Amino acid sequence: MPSAALFALGLGLLLYALVSDRAGRDGITAPMGFVALGLALALLGNVDIGVDSSAIHDLAEAALVIALFTDASRIDVRRLRAQHGLPVRLLTIGLPGTMILGTVVAMILFPDLGLWPAAVLAVMLAPTDAALGQAVVSDRAVPARVRQALNVESGLNDGLAFPALLIAVSLAAADGGRGIGGWAGFIAAQLLLAPLVGGAVALLCARAIRTALGRGWMDETFLRISTLALPLLAYAGAEAVTANGFIAAFCCGLVTATRDERLRDAIADFAEAEGQLVTLIVFAAFGAVLLPGAWEGWEWRHVVYAVLSLTVLRMAPVWLSLLGTGLRRETVLFLGWFGPRGLASVIYLLLVLEENSFAGLADIEATTLLTVLLSVVLHGATAGPLARRYGKAVGDAPRESQKVHEFRLGRAGDPED
Repeated sequence: MPSAALFALGLGLLLYALVSDRAGRDGITAPMGFVALGLALALLGNVDIGVDSSAIHDLAEAALVIALFTDASRIDVRRLRAQHGLPVRLLTIGLPGTMILGTVVAMILFPDLGLWPAAVLAVMLAPTDAALGQAVVSDRAVPARVRQALNVESGLNDGLAFPALLIAVSLAAADGGRGIGGWAGFIAAQLLLAPLVGGAVALLCARAIRTALGRGWMDETFLRISTLALPLLAYAGAEAVTANGFIAAFCCGLVTATRDERLRDAIADFAEAEGQLVTLIVFAAFGAVLLPGAWEGWEWRHVVYAVLSLTVLRMAPVWLSLLGTGLRRETVLFLGWFGPRGLASVIYLLLVLEENSFAGLADIEATTLLTVLLSVVLHGATAGPLARRYGKAVGDAPRESQKVHEFRLGRAGDPED
């Protein structure tokens, strides 16, 4: 990257940091600012790397490993059963529903795609990113139960969606020569061995860190630094035994969240600073490398699917998942609308483009880029106003106001007082 581009990136980081609180209140989120910065760099001719650059793909892989681990490690799944029925419904009914409905609509709008490429598109756009609508999960005007439903959903759905993406991509790119036994072995190695590796790394490392803290061998600075070692060990260990490193990193985070509160807080601190920086660099790369020239290939079908992805394909499964909860209509609409598509979708796209080639990939790329761009703008701009309006509308409604344990927000920042 030219020195001028590095200077602009550093200047952009500083300028947004100086006005970050004011910008957030005015509806200009950090992802919006860094996508705009990336686009500006591209239009000024200061970007000389393409989407096939190894640097871009290395950034994507590192960002995904960190995001999967830090998002999962914020949430102690043992608490979900007792206090967090809403995100469990969103993840077990809403998420699969979005994938299935999205696949059907993709096959209708893009008849040449076929089943598995259509599924790739649907799964790629299923995970949500709470950081795009930060006010929704941080503004205390929104009842804690609703804020935490979106927070927990965003923290877990990228990791839960990845195995589905892996299977869909494998089947879309298959040459047909692998039999049932071959597919069974592949899936077992990728999806079953990886959680074992990730869980083992979490248990061993958490115990070592807890012992070091108890004996006074480790200070707080290196406690925070050590959190980066866990996802790296899980990823590398899984890849060494031909399992999937991303799934291992996610499972490592899930297990780590149940082991030690100090370690969990250190990971959340890391995610709020270093993790968010990596996220913003990915959004800058999205604007600088992926978007330029993409609009030339956008057609009406891409626009229609993108709009449906942010509305019907999200809202209908959410409504179905919340039947019988007694939540007010405003709450169902609020939860349905605020399913931003961001970091996971961008990184999933880069990973698919890196190693795969199958029919319809151009349509998948165009649709994903447009959907994420619309989401960055629309969800970022509406998060603050709608959070305040919704908070006033529901007030102290009994179902919405039930007390729940509040998990840390990670990349989405701490709640506002």
